[in-house]
Amino acid sequence: MTTTPESFTTAGVDGVRIVGDRLGDPLAPAVVFLHGGGQTRRSWGPSAAAVAERGWQAVTVDFRGHGESDWSADGDYRVTTFATDVLEVLRHLPPRPVLVGASLGGFTAMLLAGELAPDTVCAVVLVDIVPNMDPSGASRIHNFMYDRMESGFDSLDEVADAIQEYNPHRPRPTDLDGLRTNLRHRDGRWYWHWDPKFIDGTSALPPIEVTEVDRLYAAVDEILRAGVPMLLVRGQMSDLVTEERATEFIARFPQIDFVDVSGAGHMVAGDRNDLFAGAVVEFLARHAKDG
Repeated sequence: MTTTPESFTTAGVDGVRIVGDRLGDPLAPAVVFLHGGGQTRRSWGPSAAAVAERGWQAVTVDFRGHGESDWSADGDYRVTTFATDVLEVLRHLPPRPVLVGASLGGFTAMLLAGELAPDTVCAVVLVDIVPNMDPSGASRIHNFMYDRMESGFDSLDEVADAIQEYNPHRPRPTDLDGLRTNLRHRDGRWYWHWDPKFIDGTSALPPIEVTEVDRLYAAVDEILRAGVPMLLVRGQMSDLVTEERATEFIARFPQIDFVDVSGAGHMVAGDRNDLFAGAVVEFLARHAKDG
């Protein structure tokens, strides 16, 4: 198996160019990784490699307004629009893939599989996200994304310092080159690799669905009603999916598998990819069709 991802582009809603990577046999069943808000497809590199090594086709996607995908000219960053873009990607893959969604990607997976296109996927993995997320954790993420959004950073060292302040449990990276995939260098400064309209309140069509708890619960209920297996992977130190919120979710949907990853916060795959990838691979082996 080649270890170098193959990049591809797909036309999303209104012709917005969506960029993705594929690792593994393009005819093999697919696992599609959907990143969180403010991240890019690059955040899934080690996880995608672990899945591809098990014979799956690992596909990572940059949401519109993120990474190398186009920004939306009219500021359409609704979760349903992200989901419709992903559906266009799925049209070019073998049928009934697995969706793995972190945070915003998890909301996108819920609405795609439970509302927009039932029976499209064979399994769903939610990574540190539930419909009734903790508002204080959500505010902390928003503040981190908003801070320095316009002013940018003088250096990669400054970026690393900001990330460590947000994630103090994660060791500060010694090789700063890896940060470049989430940044743009412009006029001598470094800026996050996403459209500011996505987070600063100026988007004409923001991702308001993340606050529609009942709608998201209904989507999860529909996924399970269709017999699609689901897994919730929580970061044990997460302040977005607290222990209380996770317990409440699993009590409501006891058929959902649950893994609590020690040593990880909200960025589960980045904090403990070894445990995260192991949990996903084990879930796929037990539940996903043709995996």
